Amino acid sequence: MKTADIDQAVVNIAARIDRALSLEDLDGGLLAYSAHQSTADRVRTNFLLSKVVPPDVSAWQLSHGIASAVKPVPVPANADLGMLGRVCVPLLARGFRVGYLWVLQLDDEQTPEVILRELRLIRPEMDALAEMLLNRSSADSKARRTDEAQFLAACLGDRNAGVAVDGWPGVHGRGPWRLAALLERGDNAQRDPAKSGLLHRLAALYATLGINTVLFSAGTETHAVLLLHDEVDGFDLSEVRMRFEFEVSRRGGQVAAPVLIGLSEPFTDLRRLPGAYSEARSAVQAAWVDTQLGTLVSFRATGVYQFLAVASRDVLPSESALFSELRALDRNGELLPVLEMLYDKNGSVAEVAEHLHLHRTSIYNRLGRIRSALGVDPLGGQARLELHLALKADRWAGRPRL
Repeated sequence: MKTADIDQAVVNIAARIDRALSLEDLDGGLLAYSAHQSTADRVRTNFLLSKVVPPDVSAWQLSHGIASAVKPVPVPANADLGMLGRVCVPLLARGFRVGYLWVLQLDDEQTPEVILRELRLIRPEMDALAEMLLNRSSADSKARRTDEAQFLAACLGDRNAGVAVDGWPGVHGRGPWRLAALLERGDNAQRDPAKSGLLHRLAALYATLGINTVLFSAGTETHAVLLLHDEVDGFDLSEVRMRFEFEVSRRGGQVAAPVLIGLSEPFTDLRRLPGAYSEARSAVQAAWVDTQLGTLVSFRATGVYQFLAVASRDVLPSESALFSELRALDRNGELLPVLEMLYDKNGSVAEVAEHLHLHRTSIYNRLGRIRSALGVDPLGGQARLELHLALKADRWAGRPRL
């Protein structure tokens, strides 16, 4: 979408309601404005000159809830800022926030009621403007959608798509590569699948701008996928994670949820793309079910979850007789958490006691109860292997399906 089209849309809307307008992006940058000068205050004049909203004005505007609003929001005058009253119209396209249209009150208007009535008459024009802003990012352009579909098809094993991706100028010869899967920790079950896919596409695109080690991004209904150069470092990935959280929050109009990143092993042949995609998804699923792994997890660091991820069928914890018996006895949830942490902490009673805020004697007492109930030592040999695997399989069963 050309900038000239957006400029003309703003001019047309201004002519319809005969008022001064300005259009800004989500970061407070000026995108377009009308030449209507019958009303202007110091804030508008400075905004048109500097092309960015100053911090004090931004704070005043945000204090009235524009960042989460889905309907026009009256923002009262502020004499200290040299600001007349105005109405902020959050522009949303397919459920996503893409910008703000500002409509100034006239000098002699005391309330925004007339503006609010006028805005109802130009709803179609504002919806069209929002669509233009969505397309402006090129994230929803036909070419971008085609590339993302081809990339995801290659990840899922389409050989022809893999050959095509290998020929992309930004990818060919730039290996070794890695894949990353980005997953929000929040509950997104109620989100519309189509909107969720678009949200992840937009968030991934904007979260990776300017980071040269990210070669391509795509979004699915449940997560985002990045093709990385193997030289990517933890700093870049932390930056991507924070940006992705921010973009999902502001575009989806929701409270920011922690984002997890799963990394595949490095690969030098793009025919390995499907396997790398499986590794990245498994790594982020492991991070979801086991918080001690952290928010950035490589496949090789997921331990036993590597085996659970590639099993021909789900390993069920109920298939362990010892685990089933112990879970039935552990009605208060006192025994299994202690046992799992002992396994994870290499049998260090001191570390477990400190982490759970218990006395060491309590840990030993619970171990004694387990030993007595099962008739075997839970810290020895085959019993330890069976129980530890069953505990992790129990977690793995609760993973999000990607």
